[in-house]
Amino acid sequence: MNDLSSSDASGERNESEPRYSSMQKPELEALAVSAILEHRRLLAADEAVYEEWTRASADPSVSAAVLKSLQDEYVARQKKSEAQQEVLSEIIDALGYVPEVASDVDD
Repeated sequence: MNDLSSSDASGERNESEPRYSSMQKPELEALAVSAILEHRRLLAADEAVYEEWTRASADPSVSAAVLKSLQDEYVARQKKSEAQQEVLSEIIDALGYVPEVASDVDD
């Protein structure tokens, strides 16, 4: 039996060894900011797809195939966002705090 320290043959990591533990704080903070911005971008895109799906659902002229396609797209996006949220959580856990990130909104 092979004993792999941080990952096995399938690429999964050992849960007892945090993925980001060897990174320095400035590196982690930059990674966290990047992950937060990516999370915001994904949420905005997910919302746009959801709104399109909702509008299409209310329109009787939209085919069932189009509705199914929009639903499938939304579900796929939700799964991607969930996975990205888990990564973001791991990064923030390793960093120990949530870094300040400028808002994308121009007030």
